[in-house]
Amino acid sequence: MKKLLLIVNPRAGKTKSRTPLFDAVAHFSKAGYLVYVFVTEGRGDATRAAAEMGGDFDVVVCAGGDGTLNETLSGLMTLPQRPQVGYLPNGSTNDFAASLHLSSQPVTAADAIVNGKPFHLDIGRHNDRYFAYVASFGAFTRTSYSASQAAKNALGHLAYILEGLGDLDSLRPYKCRVEADGEVFEGNFIFGGVCNSTSLGGLVKLDPSRVKMDDGQFELLLLRMPKTPLDLQNLIMALTRMQYDFPGVIFRHVSSVTLTTEDDIPWSLDGEYAPSMPRVEIRNLPGAIELLR
Repeated sequence: MKKLLLIVNPRAGKTKSRTPLFDAVAHFSKAGYLVYVFVTEGRGDATRAAAEMGGDFDVVVCAGGDGTLNETLSGLMTLPQRPQVGYLPNGSTNDFAASLHLSSQPVTAADAIVNGKPFHLDIGRHNDRYFAYVASFGAFTRTSYSASQAAKNALGHLAYILEGLGDLDSLRPYKCRVEADGEVFEGNFIFGGVCNSTSLGGLVKLDPSRVKMDDGQFELLLLRMPKTPLDLQNLIMALTRMQYDFPGVIFRHVSSVTLTTEDDIPWSLDGEYAPSMPRVEIRNLPGAIELLR
């Protein structure tokens, strides 16, 4: 009998009903899996569970938001032999799930895990940490980790929008040097993102036809500091229209990025806070995780 570890974040998402999750467990059991459920109680629990127990299971399934998924994958990345992975998205925005068209209905998602084929997902390494779909700094980045869980549960996607609008009033430039696959970009940027997703915090959208999550490359998006409010408005409109050749927008497909700075630049990794460092090295780890979908 195959063994499945289900890591559950009970605080994720707006609904408190656990019935759909029980139905998903029943679906796994019916498919021949011996299911062990681990319920997280705080930050870091999913990482520890995945690292300490994941190697004993055939499949590790994460039930929660993108932050819980980040923790789960981070734990699994420490293993010499990694089990296959499944995801039951139950967060407030679920950027990662949206990019891969994963169902937010637990039973439907569970069925896709049971009957799906492995997808060789690229994973990002940010110095000594990992991310599944985005490492970002600047505008809207604080939103992902500053909105309280209560606000996310109550307002869902709206919580990110409200927090993001607050960021517009406090836009500031970050002076840095970015080296990306041989190219160098220097200057003041209001946003930087190394992405493997079509949606960032539900606020910034990337052209789905330009994003592949298993090609060994990330999408680098840099936004230079606008000089006037009108420039900012035009920049936002260009992003909305996915006009990546607009002045002030830098968009590239890259496998590695090195950022150096003397500024204080906090990062967000899949919505989880990462402190500022004078040098950040980001690398694509091709096909590091087998995701069932």
